[in-house]
Amino acid sequence: MERFRISRALAAVALALPSLAHASFLPPEMMATMATYIAWFVVVAVPIGAIVLFWMVHVLPEKIAEKRHHPQKDAIHTLCLLSLVFGGLLWPIAWLWAYVKPVGYRSAYGTDKHEDYYHELGAKAQEGELLAHELEHLREELDAMAEKGSLTPELRVLRRDLAAAVPAAREPAVTPTATAAAIAAKRGNA
Repeated sequence: MERFRISRALAAVALALPSLAHASFLPPEMMATMATYIAWFVVVAVPIGAIVLFWMVHVLPEKIAEKRHHPQKDAIHTLCLLSLVFGGLLWPIAWLWAYVKPVGYRSAYGTDKHEDYYHELGAKAQEGELLAHELEHLREELDAMAEKGSLTPELRVLRRDLAAAVPAAREPAVTPTATAAAIAAKRGNA
């Protein structure tokens, strides 16, 4: 009981004594300078960062459509830009459209890829980077599009040029022993 009274008395004395209060770890002059820097950051950098983030999110469906070689990626691009104008209301539609291929597009046009896809593969074929089965598949797809009458003049030229394209030499097959030998050689050099 005596200890309790003593500790209460010490606590009362400690509370009665004035203590130094420090609102900041910085001196007042430096605190004003730091507040100015923080204010400039909030006024300038945060809105710019928010605008950049908003833009990056809104062009995401366009990037997805481009990566997936969506046949209507130009329309998705337009919808993304319209979504910026309408405050993002059209963005979910662009997002869904980027992941969904049009149902009747292949039957109508003979393909479900954008024209850029064929130009990329055509460039690889002319450089000799496509394997024989990839080159044959590209020729078949262009032939199917020609039958539907949906070849653009550029794709007609590409189709004609693919007749002279030479497939790439097949890479040697990797066997487990070759892999083990490569790992052992790498460890020996390290």
